Amino acid sequence: MYKRIVPALLFLAPLFTRAQNNLPAPKESFGPNHTKMTPELLWKLGRVTALGISKDGKHILYSVNTPDWESNKGIRKSYMIPVEGGTAVLINKPDSLLKDKNISPDGKFILSNKEVKIKKISGKDYYPELAKSNVQIYDNLNNRHWDTWEDGNFDHVFVSPVGKASEGKDIMPDEPYDCPQKPFGGDEDYVWRPDGQAVVYVAKKKYGKDYAVSTNTDLYEYNLGSGYTKNLTEGRMGYDINPSYSIDGTLAWMSMKRDGYESDKQDIVAYNGMGVVNLTAHRDDIHAEGFRWSEDGKNIFFWAPVNGTLQLFVVDYTGATKKLPEIRQITRGDYDITGIVGQAGDKLIVSRTDMNHAAELFSVEITDGAMHQLTYVNDATYKSIGLCKTVRRWVTTTDQKKMLVWVIYPPDFDSSKKYPTLLYCQGGPQSPLTQFYSFRWNFQLMASQGYIVVAPNRRGMQGHGTKWNEEISKDHGGQVMNDYLSAIDNVSKEKYVDKDRLGCVGASYGGYSSFMLAGIHNNRFKSFIAHDGIFDMRSMYGTTEELWFVDWDWGGPYWDKKNAAAQKSYNKFNPINYVDKWNTPIMIVQGGKDYRVPVEQGLQAFQAAQMRNIKSKLLYLPEENHWVLSAQNALVWQREFYKWLEETLPPVDKNKEKKGF
Repeated sequence: MYKRIVPALLFLAPLFTRAQNNLPAPKESFGPNHTKMTPELLWKLGRVTALGISKDGKHILYSVNTPDWESNKGIRKSYMIPVEGGTAVLINKPDSLLKDKNISPDGKFILSNKEVKIKKISGKDYYPELAKSNVQIYDNLNNRHWDTWEDGNFDHVFVSPVGKASEGKDIMPDEPYDCPQKPFGGDEDYVWRPDGQAVVYVAKKKYGKDYAVSTNTDLYEYNLGSGYTKNLTEGRMGYDINPSYSIDGTLAWMSMKRDGYESDKQDIVAYNGMGVVNLTAHRDDIHAEGFRWSEDGKNIFFWAPVNGTLQLFVVDYTGATKKLPEIRQITRGDYDITGIVGQAGDKLIVSRTDMNHAAELFSVEITDGAMHQLTYVNDATYKSIGLCKTVRRWVTTTDQKKMLVWVIYPPDFDSSKKYPTLLYCQGGPQSPLTQFYSFRWNFQLMASQGYIVVAPNRRGMQGHGTKWNEEISKDHGGQVMNDYLSAIDNVSKEKYVDKDRLGCVGASYGGYSSFMLAGIHNNRFKSFIAHDGIFDMRSMYGTTEELWFVDWDWGGPYWDKKNAAAQKSYNKFNPINYVDKWNTPIMIVQGGKDYRVPVEQGLQAFQAAQMRNIKSKLLYLPEENHWVLSAQNALVWQREFYKWLEETLPPVDKNKEKKGF
């Protein structure tokens, strides 16, 4: 619900060995005393987006969007480089160099999508003579989604003769359903069948309340000649998304099994002519994030979370008729593979991040995973600042499980000193905590302000097996809270952690976690920050738009008194029930257009803190949704974030300074 829903192994081989064996951090500094990362510097980094491999297969095309926070806009430029690497060349029209997947195989037709008015919603729709009214009228649910109110318009797919968009034909006429899927779908939601006689597209053909309680998307095949539409995934009840054909015409896609469970295990499936085969079901630890067919159609490359990272894998499609298709992990290291651009012979072109570096493009040898950096958009900036050391730490939980915890240290870390430490609570709630690089919740930025960051791979995170991932459902305030506390307690044993300066921060489910921990932390923390977090689960059920999540993960509605799981959620795991225990300063952040975790959640929490005379601050972002996307709003957010920490959890222990320590 919250998520839908981004170098060498470390720095030196000896450091990797130490991290793996969970040994103490060295006394010496982790990096030179360069300029530290700041919010302003973070928002000047170029954001690399791969566009694809050129038609001739010789060049990689990509764009760089550089935010200009002073104008509150971004400057986007496009480039190309040889697939083997080399000098980047600025280009003006990248689309002319790329194969357009939306053009039919015979080159005569093109696919596109646009909004079509299907339903009457506004007062003006019903009463045209009252043109100045701004009334909205609803008789069903799904009246708003993510950050937009339903206005009666639906995205539909059109087939048009190339160059004649006005002659396009709507392949979903009069249907109150979307393709692409809202709020984040794009043209990956539709594709030509290789013979050019049909279009396969993704849609959830449910309306109103039925839409709000279901995750069941299907793949539909529209035949251009007959106009007939066929459901290709009839009986498959979860998400079916990302259809893609191999060179020989085999259809593959990503699929979940259970309706209503948005974080179900996501597998790669294919239709082999006799039926649907699941290529990854036999690997309990694999939750596919995305995939791409090999050039010869014999294999599928995909990326998936594993052990606190995102890695590249390959599955042998030629063995699809066997019981257990062969899966091989291609890459290994403390970084994330965040997407596959394409294949160039025996190499894959991928996007890669780590906690110190925003996305850049790399080539990967398919045989052994050897990597070569291709773009260097932000290297000059990173060379001028101190980088942060990230260390793996294995912590024993209260139920005797081994939990991976990422620990991120300040660039000039010195183990003879004491540092304030932040417990970072991940959102999701079922999403991997990997080597991602966020322009909002940026570990490098946090650590560069003088904080050690503790980021546990608690229950509900992919990459540690399906059971670990699913143990959070219907237990949001249970074992997960113990996991958090086990992580911070374990790291706090180190002499360089100041136990009198511990903080807890998080957004989305992490915001809920901050609210929940504020009532049960037993005075561990001196400061909290909760961004777009659930404060009262009852009012949340009454206002959130994706009801499938609360029905599945909490057990059902709050009024179902006979449902033990639901009653446990709304009572034992509801942060509002622990406000009487709140005694710690808290900053609350709330987006005004967040319909996933709506505005009353943050307002209730702030009002409660104020009425209990707790030092508190409300940062209200009226035009932001569940995220903070505007550059200037993001800078205000980050400045207030660190200003709050400076007030409540100062990077330097000023009391000890005064005493002469």
